[in-house]
Amino acid sequence: MATRKKSKYKHCVINKEKYYFYFIEWKDILGDSGHCNSDEFDKMTSAVMHTHAYIYDKGSKEVKTFASYDANEEVFSDRNVIPRGCIVKMKRLEI
Repeated sequence: MATRKKSKYKHCVINKEKYYFYFIEWKDILGDSGHCNSDEFDKMTSAVMHTHAYIYDKGSKEVKTFASYDANEEVFSDRNVIPRGCIVKMKRLEI
């Protein structure tokens, strides 16, 4: 009898589908409606965001994530859709 190899990556199973847990670093817009001088404006950069979530779908244009789910039904919560062009780094997390 063959021994089943256990996955070293953190994941969940929902409705027989396996979803892996990732760390995602991505850039988001940063806005400000107040007044500033040119020195302050030059120092302004986009926000670097860190997301820890399960990957629902890795499409060619966007990545869909969720952080919570119902243990008894196929229901996803805490969802995000991140454009691929904003993603700096993605890493599947180990257990």
